Amino acid sequence: MDIAFLVTAFATLFVVIDPVGLTPMFVALTAGQPAAERRAVAARACLISIAILALFAAFGEAVLGFVGISMPAFRIAGGILLFLTALDMLFERRTQRREDQTVEDRPDPSVFPLAIPLIAGPGAIASMILLTGARPGLAGLAAVCGVMLAVVALAFVLFLAAPLIERALGRVGVNVVTRLLGMLLAALSVQFVIDGVREIGVIGA
Repeated sequence: MDIAFLVTAFATLFVVIDPVGLTPMFVALTAGQPAAERRAVAARACLISIAILALFAAFGEAVLGFVGISMPAFRIAGGILLFLTALDMLFERRTQRREDQTVEDRPDPSVFPLAIPLIAGPGAIASMILLTGARPGLAGLAAVCGVMLAVVALAFVLFLAAPLIERALGRVGVNVVTRLLGMLLAALSVQFVIDGVREIGVIGA
């Protein structure tokens, strides 16, 4: 397999998935959870996202087309759902619910929003489709999936460092970071919607 293609694939998925940028988001979403619970959330999120990205690498847009969903619609829906999570982070509703609930009742962020749409988001899915399309065949599929595994594994390692980051920030620092990331997440969600609307031709480039 062409080394240049592997480097390009790694750079593309690293930028789109952004493991470094996801780490403070993971800290905010799992603030106050025990270390064992955080590790379980990180493992589930990474495994689920690997399965989703591998599925789209293998079958591409046919998966969405099978149920009649276009990529723009996927972007718009993901953006709306992500915006709701951003509101929770901005207005402390997530923290308040966590304090009012027992450990068993707390919402699990591993599937949403960590696995979908933060790790395996529209951009990552589209990248997997495009990369496998550029190198058809089993060898290309294996290469792209191998690169994806490396990027998600890096995200998992950074997630495991979340307790160190949280201790360094302190309670006030975590609250500040949560609000800041809530704003950034809201902007990202709006960008997903804008990209989806632009792709269907409602607004210009």
